[in-house]
Amino acid sequence: MDLALAAKNLKKLFNWRVIFRDISFDVPQGKTLLITGRNGSGKSTLVKIISGVLAPTSGSVSISGVAARKGDGRHDVLGLVSPYLQMYDEFSASENVQFALAIRGLKPDGGRVDELLNRVGLYERRNDAVRTYSSGMKQRVKYAFALAHRPPVLLLDEPMSNLDAEGISIVRDIMSRQRNEGILVVATNDLTDIDHYDLRVDLNAAT
Repeated sequence: MDLALAAKNLKKLFNWRVIFRDISFDVPQGKTLLITGRNGSGKSTLVKIISGVLAPTSGSVSISGVAARKGDGRHDVLGLVSPYLQMYDEFSASENVQFALAIRGLKPDGGRVDELLNRVGLYERRNDAVRTYSSGMKQRVKYAFALAHRPPVLLLDEPMSNLDAEGISIVRDIMSRQRNEGILVVATNDLTDIDHYDLRVDLNAAT
C-alpha cells in the first residue's frame, strides 16, 4: 500500500464557535500540503488534529501505507515542528534527540543523533543545555527532535520561526528531502516559507 495522509470532513468547534468545517484532503507520497489562513483561522488547530494532539469535533484523519506500533500509529509515523512545541531546557540537544527516540520505543543511536545535530548545525553545541541556546538554535533542535525516528509524514507549523538565513537554508533542505521521501505538511501565512506545494487548504473559506 502506498503512503497517504487523508482527512475526511473535519470540523472543529471551540465553545460552540466553528473554527473550521468540511476539511477534506488526500495527500499521497511525494506531495506537499500547504495550510493557509488568516490569524485565528485554525491553522495550528488543524495541525494538532492531524498530529493527534487534538481530536476533531467530527471527521477523521488516517495514514495508510506504514506500520505502526501502537494506537492509531500517528505518534510513530509523524514528526512535528511548531512554535508551541517545547524542548527540555535542562537537557542537552543530544539528550533531547535521544529522548525523541526513547519515547517511541527505539534504541538509543548516538550515530543518528550526531548526524541530525550536524545536519541542523548544532553538532559543536550538542552537549550544552538547551537553556543556553538562542531562540533560533532551539528551533533547530525541534527539527532534529522531529526527524529522529525518520517520520514518513512531517508537519511544520510556521517552519521559519526565529530562524536566520543559515537556519532557513537548513530547513529548506529538510523540506526538500521530506518531499522526496515521504509527505510534507506546512502551515504558514508567509508563502515565502515554501517554494513548492501540490495541494492547499485555505481555512479562510472553511468557517
